[in-house]
Amino acid sequence: MTDDSVFEIDALGLLCPLPVLKLRKRMKPLLPGAQVRLLADDPAAVIDVPHFCNEAGHECLNMSEIDGQLIFHIRKGQ
Repeated sequence: MTDDSVFEIDALGLLCPLPVLKLRKRMKPLLPGAQVRLLADDPAAVIDVPHFCNEAGHECLNMSEIDGQLIFHIRKGQ
């Protein structure tokens, strides 16, 4: 896998706090700077994911919504 690879985490159908818990677990072994795409459809994720990133030192690069599906792009911090 190259440095510009993006890991995808499918949290569709999961309710709070499961999308963030799944994100945290999957990010743990990644190197700083690794990028993750999180797919979620829980409305609470709009608040929970950026809050988790802020608290954990990760960067929420952007968020978009397509047909009720939330897509977060996150870069792992130090």
